[in-house]
Amino acid sequence: MSFLNDTSLTPVSFILNGIPGLEEVHLWISFPLCTMYSIAITGNFGLIYLIYSEEALHRPMYIFLALLSFTDVLMCTSTLPNTLCILWFNLKEIDFKACLAQMFFVHTFTGMESGVLMLMALDRYVAICYPLRYAAILTNSVISKAGLLTFLRGVTLVIPFTFLTKHLPYCRGNVIPHTYCDHMSVAKISCGNVRINAIYGLMVALLIGGFDILCITISYTMILRAVVSLSSADARQKAFSTCTAHICAIVITYVPAFFTFFTHRFGGHTIPPHIHIIMANLYLLMPPTMNPIVYGVKTKDSVIKLFQGEKDPSIQDK
Repeated sequence: MSFLNDTSLTPVSFILNGIPGLEEVHLWISFPLCTMYSIAITGNFGLIYLIYSEEALHRPMYIFLALLSFTDVLMCTSTLPNTLCILWFNLKEIDFKACLAQMFFVHTFTGMESGVLMLMALDRYVAICYPLRYAAILTNSVISKAGLLTFLRGVTLVIPFTFLTKHLPYCRGNVIPHTYCDHMSVAKISCGNVRINAIYGLMVALLIGGFDILCITISYTMILRAVVSLSSADARQKAFSTCTAHICAIVITYVPAFFTFFTHRFGGHTIPPHIHIIMANLYLLMPPTMNPIVYGVKTKDSVIKLFQGEKDPSIQDK
């Protein structure tokens, strides 16, 4: 086969086939994707700059938000430029090593996204359940170490994906029916046994997503118990309001993520491929696009003051 190396069944390159069945409307599909990507880049960099420039926002909650925004930018940038090249210019070929690198970055940053949301839930737990010790518990050192450990967790668990995928035999062809390289999309075109890939993928999902969701659930259970015990209705409302933006971010992130994960493994024959691929793209685009909007509303007073050239003397956790 011309697309294979002479000494192995490793392809020189893959062909990312875009969205099968919707080739005639690739250009039209690209416009909403490009618009969402532009909003994601502008909004997240805007949030990062706002948090950096406003001293009143140099608090654990907003530092975690800046980390979330930075992760969002990296997550969507790992795929969208390549996807737009496919939809606009029909540039479908991707080098084998570049495909593995894209796979690594996609899964690392999605794992990082989940981890940061978990850290933000723990932040809200400490803020509501231990308000007097909040600053003492969540110091800059603790925040830095938590962010680094979350990143290293993702890297450590995702690296085996690349090794497992690299050593699969690809004798069925090199066409991937997708807009970017992700683990199972690449593994499925192999003619080898991909059971280990599927099992390891499930293990990573449980170790990252399952663990993070468990921590988030426990955190909000403790928050709910603490809030319900408050005697003042105003205090309960204020405590709940500090969590609304984070809850929205959780829903925006995990709903498309669960859809993508389960359809890859259990819904391959019942859900049309183009639906799955569109949802896989939205899974990487929705959080980066919506999070700046959600948190922009939360920090709207600071945004207004920043554009007016004023410094916000104090930002209350809403």
